[in-house]
Amino acid sequence: MSRIDGRGKEALRPVIIERNYLKYAEGSCLISVGNTKVICTASIEDKVPPFLKGSSQGWITAEYAMLPRATQVRSMREVTKGKPTGRTQEIQRLIGRALRSVVDLSLLGERTIHLDADVIQADGGTRTTSITGCFVALIDALRYLVDHNILSELPVSDYVAATSVGKVKGELLLDLCYEEDSQAEVDMNIVMTGQGKLIEIQGTAEQNPFTRSELEQMLDLAEKGISSLVALQRRVLAEK
Repeated sequence: MSRIDGRGKEALRPVIIERNYLKYAEGSCLISVGNTKVICTASIEDKVPPFLKGSSQGWITAEYAMLPRATQVRSMREVTKGKPTGRTQEIQRLIGRALRSVVDLSLLGERTIHLDADVIQADGGTRTTSITGCFVALIDALRYLVDHNILSELPVSDYVAATSVGKVKGELLLDLCYEEDSQAEVDMNIVMTGQGKLIEIQGTAEQNPFTRSELEQMLDLAEKGISSLVALQRRVLAEK
């Protein structure tokens, strides 16, 4: 099948990461994956949630939001509704889990790093884009702590990135845009480390069930895409 934007089945959309996008945050970037654009920030606070007080351990947590006109039709701000939707809460928890998985929280001391992922334009893959961008912002925030002699080393064991895969019209595709996602027979979000270890798999058959063989093919496809994303993260974080 011919994809909407002319990509091959195993191709990511064009990915751009602009580091230090905001002036005040200890870590920040604007990440663009095709037409999906997310501002990611990492902010340091010298305290932890009540359940960690006195533990000498730090915490990483995340918030996710979407601007009203990030989509084709304006959506209501969640603050107007009075609380975040179930989808928003799910994505926030996913981002936090993903990035905590590669950080030694015992080396952070009793401080919290708040990750904020704000979607300014959505065209599919906002949660996976948020994870990939928030990792870059997190590393810069941790570097801030090292540069200010608050930490002696980066407490990070590996890179983290995420992408989507799916089955559309019988074809397995990498990195679905919104139009592909909306008609997918299978929709899957995959989070992995730079070493290829799995952090999270979120997969659903929207129409017909999929086989174990197709699952393995989709995991291979995701690993290929995530390897490219991690390579980009490495290049971006190596820049001064």
